Amino acid sequence: MEKVYFIGAGPGDPELITVKGQNIIKDADVIIYAGSLVPKEVLGVNKKGAKIYNSAKMTLEEVTDVMIKNIYEGKKVARVHTGDPSIFGAHREQMDILEKNNIEYEVIPGVSSFLASAAVLKKEFTLPNVSQTVICTRMEGRTQVPEEESLDKLASHKCSMAIFLSVHMIEDVVEKLLKHYEKNTPIAVVQRATWRDQKIVEGDLGNIVELVKKSNITKTAQILVGNFLGNNYSKSKLYDKYFTHEFREGMKKEEL
Repeated sequence: MEKVYFIGAGPGDPELITVKGQNIIKDADVIIYAGSLVPKEVLGVNKKGAKIYNSAKMTLEEVTDVMIKNIYEGKKVARVHTGDPSIFGAHREQMDILEKNNIEYEVIPGVSSFLASAAVLKKEFTLPNVSQTVICTRMEGRTQVPEEESLDKLASHKCSMAIFLSVHMIEDVVEKLLKHYEKNTPIAVVQRATWRDQKIVEGDLGNIVELVKKSNITKTAQILVGNFLGNNYSKSKLYDKYFTHEFREGMKKEEL
């Protein structure tokens, strides 16, 4: 029996899908893709005769029914998610249904939009003596957030943060962040990172609301906040000429 492949298609740029994910799409008999966020160019390598379904208008049951029917017919199924399916991908519930039907599946990771956003900003989340922790979260909307994970509580750590699915509530986001971050803390909003129509807005917690509204960004955007967006940090020990590790002997200062 064939199996279902859950594929992270990346953030938008069709070239940012993994080679493994692309190869599976090339060979799949059935492709179910998240049409609201996955560009059709990602599917441009599909073989002739492959059946393609856009899950944007489908329910969970409709999606899994297509999977189950085609797997029982001996067909290979590619379930294509945006970014990486493990982050706000809603693929766990699909996998559970497949397990109940004794259908094998595999997950192919992808590049998440929070990583793509850092890339287009040319920033590093984990700068020495600035932040060594990254929090990925969202504001509560129609999907509830556990009370202990509320944005203002997470902000108390003052580490690097990537906030998903929340730009339409940017005023509320900033209000909660200001309970712990200083007003001059840098913040960036990246809409549709790596897409051709990508937008980038950079500012601080004092002016980002105005900048976002002026840019008319209301959805499909990452909010990145933290001092990792600034320019003050310590250099890594990894390449420090005085630092010894298993691959390199560090120099002594008197040797210079």
